[in-house]
Amino acid sequence: MSIEIKISKKRIPYKMAMLYLNKRVEKVKNGTNRELLWILEHPTTYTAGVSFNKKEIIDKKIKIVKSNRGGKITLHNPGQKIVYFVINLNKRKKDIRKLINSIEKSIIQFLENYKIKAKNDKKNIGIWVKDKKIAAIGIRVSRWIAYHGCSINISNNLNQYLKIIPCGLDNKKVISMSNLIDIKPKNFENNLAKIFIKNINNI
Repeated sequence: MSIEIKISKKRIPYKMAMLYLNKRVEKVKNGTNRELLWILEHPTTYTAGVSFNKKEIIDKKIKIVKSNRGGKITLHNPGQKIVYFVINLNKRKKDIRKLINSIEKSIIQFLENYKIKAKNDKKNIGIWVKDKKIAAIGIRVSRWIAYHGCSINISNNLNQYLKIIPCGLDNKKVISMSNLIDIKPKNFENNLAKIFIKNINNI
């Protein structure tokens, strides 16, 4: 199945991205457009999923954008890669767990390319390097159209996480690739896209 790959070099405001994503979901539902994999960055934005709690906001001055994705509160900021998708599970296996597994596998394989050993956690969704979180996952499914996606910390400012309890995990810390290796972010998007497309097409 043909999945459109969209790579944005300029940072896309979160609300603008959501408008585009939601319109694409409707087009995939009614069969007027292809599935989508979209890689981008956002300006600094704090977003809250459907299960967030206000107690997770440490700095009450920050602005929170509510989202219809699963999960709690998280941060998007420059240097963090976002992978959004719109995937039609009606044409694949109707298995949400398998979709999440393919996302987890894709992130782990991507990090392996840079000699970073990462893992998933059955209790805490996301991808971890030892006990520190390097990638977050949040999805929503409507009539078996799965959308939203994941974020991977590449070289972003992790101090901005101190204003929230990210993903509701107050006993966990976050990490980025730049904390672990000397990185030159060339072809990150292309590498990510190839890995994700391969794994999604195996669902």
